[in-house]
Amino acid sequence: MTITGSERTFKERLTHRPMEQGVKVLWFLCAISSIIAIFCILGFLLYDAIPAFMEIGLIPFLTGDRWDPTSIIPKFGTVPLIVGTLLVTFGAMVFAVPLGLASAIFISELASPRLRQTLKPAIELLAGIPSVLYGFFGLVILVRLIQDWAHVSSGESVLAGSILLGIMALPTIISVSEDALSSIPRFLKEGSLALGATHWQTIARVLLPAALPGITAAIILGIGRAVGETMAVIMVTGNAGIIPDPIWNIFSPVRTLTGTLGIEMGEVAVGSLHYHALFGVAVLLLTISLIVNLLSLEVMKWLHRTQTGGKSGKKSLLQSIPVDLSFITPYLSWIVIIGCLLLLIHAGLWGGAVAVLIILTLNALVCRFCKKQQIQQIWFSGIALVMVLVVAILIFILYDIFSHGLPYVSLEFITQPPSNLGRGGGIFPAIVGTFYLILGSIALAFPLGIGAAIYLVEYTKENTLTRIIRTATDLLNGTPSIVFGLFGFTFLVIFLGFGISLIAGIITLALMVLPTVIRTTEESLRSVPDSLREGSYALGATKWQTVRRVVLPPAMPGIITGAILAIGRAAGETAPIMFTAVVFMQKRLPESLLDPVMALPYHLFVLATTVPGARNNQYATAVVLLVLVIAIYGVAIVIRNHFDRKVRW
Repeated sequence: MTITGSERTFKERLTHRPMEQGVKVLWFLCAISSIIAIFCILGFLLYDAIPAFMEIGLIPFLTGDRWDPTSIIPKFGTVPLIVGTLLVTFGAMVFAVPLGLASAIFISELASPRLRQTLKPAIELLAGIPSVLYGFFGLVILVRLIQDWAHVSSGESVLAGSILLGIMALPTIISVSEDALSSIPRFLKEGSLALGATHWQTIARVLLPAALPGITAAIILGIGRAVGETMAVIMVTGNAGIIPDPIWNIFSPVRTLTGTLGIEMGEVAVGSLHYHALFGVAVLLLTISLIVNLLSLEVMKWLHRTQTGGKSGKKSLLQSIPVDLSFITPYLSWIVIIGCLLLLIHAGLWGGAVAVLIILTLNALVCRFCKKQQIQQIWFSGIALVMVLVVAILIFILYDIFSHGLPYVSLEFITQPPSNLGRGGGIFPAIVGTFYLILGSIALAFPLGIGAAIYLVEYTKENTLTRIIRTATDLLNGTPSIVFGLFGFTFLVIFLGFGISLIAGIITLALMVLPTVIRTTEESLRSVPDSLREGSYALGATKWQTVRRVVLPPAMPGIITGAILAIGRAAGETAPIMFTAVVFMQKRLPESLLDPVMALPYHLFVLATTVPGARNNQYATAVVLLVLVIAIYGVAIVIRNHFDRKVRW
């Protein structure tokens, strides 16, 4: 009996049906891993924080004005920690927002295509520098500059933390703002130019207002980056649990929420009131971060609906506000300016207020007596100078580290174990431990992330469950790294009994990089045209055959790029592994997954903060770590650019 093609296809579908169902269930389990992770983190943090809330009281914990757990009568008031966090975050935004917005305008509107291809990787490199390297730079350079300039006893202060966090938030603000500006429909710009407006008038009056939701989201994400930073603020803010007196004293030392967790968790007795209070601080930090990330998600949704003209029966959080605030838009710039002046005057910073007034006066005179083209030239020159400043910051950081560290990087330094508390010897165990952590975390996060993305893109339509999964993924992505470290400590190290071990660090890092793998894989799968899928189905292939043989091969470059970016993040993180996996000194390599390891970021942190006389090895360790991260991100950029040129649908 002859079997026709349609009968063969039908039989093949029947043969593959059990496997299809099994594969779908497997990818679904991968997809809900983000939900499970975020609820586990919340659950275990709350479990350890509730005893402190019950004994101290939630209101006294949130409103107490003194944090001194080691005094005769312990004090657990978080107001100084909240104030310190808010001060350095506000200062960081004052520094980062104007520089970031000007840089985004330059890259989007003024830079040539070739220059844009150079600047974007430079900004990505600025984002890829590990926070411990920023902290090291701030400790050895920025703190001393502030001390010499202001003639204060110590440069570790609100100002140092604000500048450093501002530099760290710059890449996020620049990238998201540039994407918002670039996504504005061309007809808006062309229509403005056709009506006689100059390029600058078009940017200021058409493009910036249209991109305002995206720029707002960029600022919110920058705030989240500043709030969640740990290692850099520990190294440059002085870590004094006080409220500055007066509050606007930018040279006062402060302590942040993240800094408190990083400093005190390693020294506290497990199960003590102090221990539970620190988990209360972690819950407070996580709550703030979740609010910031949810707000940024709402703003991005608003941006998407505004640009696509889509309508939905369900209103977003922003749309549900009962008051129409559109009448404020024409006066928004004046509201911001007046608000800044009032803040400066109230803070007693008369020099800053005078500087703002001088700038406003000069702007008014320029607008009154200069022609449109001259005004445009002035603004464009200022924007170009800002872009030069941002690139100069990157070059200066790289130059300082390489110029001081390269002379001390030798074969012996790379291949020998440390000695004399890290002042001598090398960093071979730290290099190997870093690679162990990277490979293990990627081996765990890569299949989970790819499976989750395949389920979200290929096996389900947009519905409530997929929205919950994506929201959980975004919240997991915005969770401060120190919170991952605390979760790993309480769940893996203590609850599961792994102890300080390689396996605990691997799982913790895998949870941290999982959202990056999911998101980049999703974007790669969505970039594959539907016509390829339809052609595969028309030839009788099953869903999994289509995904495996048709969709995944062309999407693989983007998936690999996402994995490399995840590797870069895992290589440079300190906070997630400092409570779960690493020790400072260890001459031998780990022999099992239950052994602790050394790691480059933590080794550099301890050398820089607690070991005097180790300056040469500090810089040499920083060079090795920076070269590792630059190489990882460089490979990702090369792969992306290669396939961007090669792929044509």
